[in-house]
Amino acid sequence: MKDYSATLAWLYEQLPMYQRQGGAAYRPGLEAMFALMDYLGQPQKDFPSIHIAGTNGKGSTSHMMASVLQEAGYRVGLYTSPHLLDFRERIKLNGQMMPKAAVVAFVQQHQAFFEANKCSFFEMTVAMAFAYFAAQKVDIAVIEVGLGGRLDATNIIHPLLSVITNIGLDHTEFLGTTLAEIAAEKAGIIKTEVPVVVGKKQKETTPVFTAMAIQKKAPLYFAETQGDIFESDLKGNYQIENIRTVAKAVEVLDLPKISKNILQNGLRHVVANTGLLGRWQQVSTHPRVVLDVVHNKEGFEWVIQQLKTENYASLHLVMGFVAGRDIRALFELLPVEAQYYLSTPKLPRAYPLKALKIHLDKVPHTLNYFESLNAAYEKANAKATPDDLILICGSNFTVAELLAFFQGVEE
Repeated sequence: MKDYSATLAWLYEQLPMYQRQGGAAYRPGLEAMFALMDYLGQPQKDFPSIHIAGTNGKGSTSHMMASVLQEAGYRVGLYTSPHLLDFRERIKLNGQMMPKAAVVAFVQQHQAFFEANKCSFFEMTVAMAFAYFAAQKVDIAVIEVGLGGRLDATNIIHPLLSVITNIGLDHTEFLGTTLAEIAAEKAGIIKTEVPVVVGKKQKETTPVFTAMAIQKKAPLYFAETQGDIFESDLKGNYQIENIRTVAKAVEVLDLPKISKNILQNGLRHVVANTGLLGRWQQVSTHPRVVLDVVHNKEGFEWVIQQLKTENYASLHLVMGFVAGRDIRALFELLPVEAQYYLSTPKLPRAYPLKALKIHLDKVPHTLNYFESLNAAYEKANAKATPDDLILICGSNFTVAELLAFFQGVEE
């Protein structure tokens, strides 16, 4: 395995990857991960960490938290998923992606073990992050859960603090079909006597978190009790809840180097400090073009509220989805007066165009279908006036594909 591109090709082709393949690649359980950590010498024990789960907002919250810690002068590791443009977005040190040479070296060194033990893509990338953070002697690492919590590969750490942003009906085929069932899976990251911050009080989920916190003797805090108001460079009204969650988490951590001024500076410089992409990210003006990785019902409810605060003449939505979404339910939320340009991202798990046409038959929206997301965007851009808004959303992979198109890059 000689170079970075060949290394990535091996990772993607040889190891199951939930984000690309869907349920066939989902492997719950921690036995393989514990064996992998034993093999690597328990790198996850070499640094303190903050563990962040939730249905929506956990990526933004993780980046905000890392930014605040960086502003305080800490050497900060950040593990998130999925990536948009470069695999190395998943593993960062003070906002800088893990070097390509380090990715190649790690895979080359441990490839035989990965193959012999049939490690999943996610197990391998989590292990890579933990080994990298340990080798780089980070002061603290912010670790985002991949899927769920209880059985997620990241759930082998014993953090300083656990954070659960909110609970929604997502990944119901794996996590449960009710908010309470999903909350129980997310609550699996709560550790004995480790404080936990919950971003949102919800009637169905609060009793679940309360019971688990009592069982684990873990101090439980709700972010809604955080009264101070802070601003962030991450745009979108839906970030208010994430900002409040980070502020409460900082309050509970009570680290001596983080003052309110440091907290505010960290929240204002999230993009510069961490390189976060795809959260109400404006990439063009006249017409204004915004990308957002929103992909589920709760997320779209937030986006609809955001659109009510925006000024534009007409709205154009360029959208692509992955399989498993209740597309008709999403369109019940979306404005009928907008123009829609629908296609499908380039991955096996994508929602096929033919199925989109069938499932969206007879909805009252004005729908246009295209063989590629690039073609869908180009048509929207051609029809839009300088005062219009083009919103690109529906999936991380839709945003990734068009962000790459705008920037002229390929992974």
